Amino acid sequence: MGAYIARRLLLMIPTIFGIMAISFAVIQFAPGGPVEQVIADLTGQGDGLSDRIGGGSGDLGAGQQFSGNDGSSSRYRGAQGLDPQFIAQLEAQFGFDKPPLERFATMIWNYLRFDFGNSYFRDVSVIDLIIEKLPVSISLGVWILLLSYIISIPLGIKKAMEDGSRFDVWTSGIIIVAYAVPGFLFGILLIVLFAGGSFFDWFPLRGLVSDNFAQLSWWEKIIDYFWHLTLPLLSLALAAFATTTLLTKNSFIDEIRKQYVTTARAKGLSERSVLYKHVFRNAMLIIIAGFPAAFISAFFTGSLLIETIFSLDGLGRLGFESVVRRDYPVVFATLYIFSLMGLLIGLLSDLVYTWVDPRIDFERRDV
Repeated sequence: MGAYIARRLLLMIPTIFGIMAISFAVIQFAPGGPVEQVIADLTGQGDGLSDRIGGGSGDLGAGQQFSGNDGSSSRYRGAQGLDPQFIAQLEAQFGFDKPPLERFATMIWNYLRFDFGNSYFRDVSVIDLIIEKLPVSISLGVWILLLSYIISIPLGIKKAMEDGSRFDVWTSGIIIVAYAVPGFLFGILLIVLFAGGSFFDWFPLRGLVSDNFAQLSWWEKIIDYFWHLTLPLLSLALAAFATTTLLTKNSFIDEIRKQYVTTARAKGLSERSVLYKHVFRNAMLIIIAGFPAAFISAFFTGSLLIETIFSLDGLGRLGFESVVRRDYPVVFATLYIFSLMGLLIGLLSDLVYTWVDPRIDFERRDV
């Protein structure tokens, strides 16, 4: 197993390099970089969110030049009338006075040392910015994963054991309806009902903790923390419960129908022994295989709309705003960190495979 782990760790190097190289190459052709963002703000063209999403000042990309009234030219649309020396200072400030390959090599070297630099538009280092947003994403990600696995796996097993029963039918109906309702729409419904909308004002609508959190006792802090998390977690839970429950049920049904289960029952083993000593470790492999994607989704992509609706400032919202503002240090740093986390979680999943089913031996297989 040690040799397998070493090979997987070594393979992470070219994988991370490829991810960053492709992303960096795509960015070179994306209109509306940070220089254009500053120019758009100076000329009054960058106030709206739609302008930022559409490329800020409308720059068509590097390599095109636009002539001003004085005959001078600029690579950036909207820069007419601005001092060319000022434009050059902007390019130097953002590092665009260097060739792309040199910028990419510098970025990779810094990232290997976990030096992510500073945000273009915030007076703070990228790593400090990420650490500042982590509590929200950790709170949403960890609790939704725990809730979905702790509740969905036993429910899926029970549904598999009672396949076709009334319990299976009505729980499947509830799960399908819950999955069909988008999480953000359910979140809005919860706000209307329980967060000061049109009915009750039972739950807060902003932040992870109350303003007086520091003055609360330890048990009051716990209550206040989960009081703020209740509605966001309920909004995120719908799709997570449905997917994991049905996946668990189908996996267990496939295993229960196999010949080795019939043989185990013929030997006189109890249903509980057959289920947890034979079926469980085989059926759980597919659940474990989906853990890396579920982990990354819960921490980053899956919580963007929920963070916005409930005014939670987490990594999902940070990543979206950084892409819109073309804040490349934050964009590439979050991409690098989450890619590395995904690869490490994937390796951890393989190790859990061997814990669930000791018959699996990765060292005998090609990586």
